[in-house]
Amino acid sequence: MSSLKVLITGGSGLLGQFLNKELANHFNILTTCNQHTGNCEIFNSSKIDLTNFDLLTKLFESFNPNVVVHAAAISNPNAAMQLPAKDVYAINVKVTEHLAKLCEKLSVKLIYLSTDLVYAGYRGSMLKEDAKLIPISLYAETKLLGEIKIKNLFNNYLILRTALLYGFSATHATNHFQEMHERLKSGKSVSLFTDQYRTPLALHDAARIIREIIQKDLKTETLNFGGLERVSRFELGEIVCDTAKLDKNLLQKISLNDLPNYPAVADVSMNTDRLQSFGIKQQTIEEAIIHIMKYGTHK
Repeated sequence: MSSLKVLITGGSGLLGQFLNKELANHFNILTTCNQHTGNCEIFNSSKIDLTNFDLLTKLFESFNPNVVVHAAAISNPNAAMQLPAKDVYAINVKVTEHLAKLCEKLSVKLIYLSTDLVYAGYRGSMLKEDAKLIPISLYAETKLLGEIKIKNLFNNYLILRTALLYGFSATHATNHFQEMHERLKSGKSVSLFTDQYRTPLALHDAARIIREIIQKDLKTETLNFGGLERVSRFELGEIVCDTAKLDKNLLQKISLNDLPNYPAVADVSMNTDRLQSFGIKQQTIEEAIIHIMKYGTHK
C-alpha cells in the first residue's frame, strides 16, 4: 500500500462510499461525513460539518493529506431547487473555495468532482472540454463557480466533470438506476426519458479511475469524467433489461417536456478522449452492468 494520504469529502455519499473502499485499498485515507455515516465508520473517518471552517482547517492540518478528493456537495439538481440558494452556495462553492485555499497553502493536490451539467445542453453530442458552458440549474451553476474558484487560486488541481453515475448504493444515497432496477425486478413499469443524452459512468468504475488518476499524479487538468457511450435514460434501461434479463415491455417512454419546471438538458454527452490519453480506460455499459449484477455494492 502507498503511504500517500488522501482526504475524502462526502464519504457517505453515492460516489463517496465507493471511493472509501477503493482508495483505502491503496492509500492511507481519512474519509468524512456529516448527517449520515454510510460506510465511513468502517474506515478511518471523521464526522464534520464542512461549513465549519475552523474545524475543517484543524482536521486538514492534523491529517496533512497529499491529495484531497472533494466529492461532498448538494448534488441532486431537484433537491438543490428545494433549498435556499445560500445553503447550496455555502456547500458547493464556499466549502470548495476554502478547501482550495488550504490545498494551495499546504501544497496539496485537489481533485474536484464537478458535473457534465455545466455544459450547454443544446450544442450537440460528445462535447469536448472546451465546449460552451451554460449551466441552467442552481446545482450546475454552483459547481461551475466551484471550478472557477479553484482555477483562480492555484494550479495543483484536477477538475472532473462527472457524468450520470449509476450502480447500487448501500447507503442512504440512492440513485435513479437502483430505483429503476428494483421496479423492473418487481415487475413494475418505469418511465424513462428518450430525449436526454449523457455518457453514464458506473460508480465502481468511477472510483477505480479516480484511484488511477491519483497514482498518475496529474495536475492542472479539466477532464470529462464519463463513460464511453452516449445513451438516453431509456436506452440505458434497455441495456439493463437485456443484460439482467428483465422485461423491456415495462419501460415507458417519456419526454423532458412531460415534466413541468424540470431543468431540462437535452444532450451533455461527453467526449472522453482526453481522459483516455492518460492511459485510462472505462468499462462499456454492458461490462459495468454485468459487474454490478454480479457483485452488487462496493466491489
